[in-house]
Amino acid sequence: MGFYERYILPHFINRACGAPAILKQRQKVVPQARGRVLEVGMGSGINLQYYDPDQVEFVFGLEPSEGMRKKAQKNLESSPVEVRWLDLPGEEVPLDDDSVDTVMLTFTLCTIPDWRAALEQMRRVLKPGGTLLFCEHGEAPDENVRRWQDRLNPIWQVIGGGCNLNRPIPTCLEEGGFAISKIETRYLPATPRFAGYNYWGAASTR
Repeated sequence: MGFYERYILPHFINRACGAPAILKQRQKVVPQARGRVLEVGMGSGINLQYYDPDQVEFVFGLEPSEGMRKKAQKNLESSPVEVRWLDLPGEEVPLDDDSVDTVMLTFTLCTIPDWRAALEQMRRVLKPGGTLLFCEHGEAPDENVRRWQDRLNPIWQVIGGGCNLNRPIPTCLEEGGFAISKIETRYLPATPRFAGYNYWGAASTR
């Protein structure tokens, strides 16, 4: 891991993922979590403040970045729920089949290199009747915005640690074996349109 990935990227991601418009989106999704939760790409633990301790038993926090895990320390200390770290990539989930009630996916699917493998792992560990909650940015519906997303994506991937501007989130979820039960979309305010088209909702295994 280079200097940028270890020392600069965690600060950049934490600032971007903690913008006011994005925090409002997190507040819509995270409180819906129930039981045993697997949060994929926990990062600096921004979501922890929004979990309902009366509904959540504990959270498995899957985060491969050492820099992000260090940055999470302050949020861990004030977390209303217990967190159990899993320091592996999203494609590798070291949990038993049917072992979690909720999978939490917030601003993460855009970055996982092998998103198909990662979603297969999420589907494997999610209990029958469990829920995948998601809040992701991705491919915009407007052609002119999509053109800019495609142009900027190679540079954005380098700056954003592998983040993709143009992933079609609903298609990814469906190809990963999930059935979307609820979805809402919008361009986030005070956010560049090429990076601000947001999808959020819920899905279950087929």
